[in-house]
Amino acid sequence: MDFIYPRQSEASGPASSQSQMPQHAPYPPRTAVLGGVPTVHTDVPITAIFLFLFICGAVAHMTIFQANKKRGHKFIMSAMMFGFCMARITTCIMRIVWATRPRNAQIAIAAQIFMAAGVVLLFIINLIFAQRIIRAAHPNSGWHPLFKHSFTAIYVLIVVVLVMILTTVVQSFYTLNANTKRIDRAINLAGGTFYTVVSFLPFPLVIGGLVIPRKTRIDKFGSGRFRTKITILLTSAFLLCLGAAFRTGTNFKTPRPMNDPPTYYNKACFYIFNFTVETLVIFLYVVVRVDRRFHVPNGSKGPGDYSGKNVPDEKDEHVATRIKTEEEVFDEAPEHDSAERLSGDQRV
Repeated sequence: MDFIYPRQSEASGPASSQSQMPQHAPYPPRTAVLGGVPTVHTDVPITAIFLFLFICGAVAHMTIFQANKKRGHKFIMSAMMFGFCMARITTCIMRIVWATRPRNAQIAIAAQIFMAAGVVLLFIINLIFAQRIIRAAHPNSGWHPLFKHSFTAIYVLIVVVLVMILTTVVQSFYTLNANTKRIDRAINLAGGTFYTVVSFLPFPLVIGGLVIPRKTRIDKFGSGRFRTKITILLTSAFLLCLGAAFRTGTNFKTPRPMNDPPTYYNKACFYIFNFTVETLVIFLYVVVRVDRRFHVPNGSKGPGDYSGKNVPDEKDEHVATRIKTEEEVFDEAPEHDSAERLSGDQRV
């Protein structure tokens, strides 16, 4: 289904705008969106650059994930970052196709769906890192069931809100009812606000964990200094929160017509507060090797598991479980050992 965006000269009166409105769904958006409708001359070259960057990010994170997997080093966050890069690759492809077919409603819907869906993976990864830092700084409270269930509830809410937002995005193209559009806008604003809060959560969690006096020593995990881990997490959280806050803040502004977008909806803002901050986070995690810095032992379930304090000493376990050979039981050395001792005695 194709639709026609009204030109500036055609939007002078209600009669002309009604004549441009298609009679069948999906309907074109009447209000401006961040970045506007992509164009071949401007958006395709820029989007192609980000497409290349996201492909490089996907290759890097999957390579790290597979290399770690072969060594028995499970770091699921690398696979999640690979998934995010794949979602953004699809977003870039859809945006390029949308630029070549600006009147195709289905492509516009798909581009906006993938645009909204990808970044939540980065929010979840940062929350997992924040949780590990809290558990390291305050093992007893960090491993408390209430703290664990609180994070689980946040993850569930992230998924539920995402489904709600995607539903409103699709529904907005298939209705002209003013009340339905008002409800869709309210849900989008609420969902955007929720994601902005989620992107900001690492700050109060980590800072609160540092301010509250510790009762035990830090249960260190991964490689590198503990303060470096905090710096990495807060840097990525700042970038993601910056993008989320800009998107949500501009959405709260009074909607403007599609042919008269506000300045803050220009293409530069779209690429800076979306793709640019995301690529910075993706390559930051590659360069600093978060798979090493934020790795915890498999099966960690309580205080002391991160630093391995609860793991039995390998030497003691080996002594306790190793089965002695027949020669050791009867205090007899193997033949080659006897020959060596004999030749040694002859040399002496």
